[in-house]
Amino acid sequence: MQSIISFEKVKELLPQKFPFVMVHKLLEHDEDSIITSLLIEEDNIFCHNGVFSESGLIEHLAQSVALHTGYDFFVKNEAAPVGYIGTINNLTISKLPKLGQTLQTNVKIVTEFMGVTLVEGEVTCEDEVVLSAKMKTFIAG
Repeated sequence: MQSIISFEKVKELLPQKFPFVMVHKLLEHDEDSIITSLLIEEDNIFCHNGVFSESGLIEHLAQSVALHTGYDFFVKNEAAPVGYIGTINNLTISKLPKLGQTLQTNVKIVTEFMGVTLVEGEVTCEDEVVLSAKMKTFIAG
């Protein structure tokens, strides 16, 4: 799938910077959802001995949520705020992806109120769900 925006723009819209950027493509975006992807490369800080870690999967999900917010603000021509993970619930990790594989992440916004966003996320790798979770994020300030 082709990205809606360039990787350079993805990097601009995320508060994280190299080597901590865990999203390569924005595949789909609407008011209540986002689909992103990440190619697991050798220089990824969460890839050890050819395996992408649990922490990397969680960070990829969190950055997908951040990209949803960042892209919303980009479309409005406003600066995106910084956010933080508040809670993670119902986390299930069934498999750790390997070097060279691509993650695709689907995030559904369940509710957004006063800077708090509750999402349901699912990360797949080669059409297999490798992570599912509910996450609550908070916008700083």
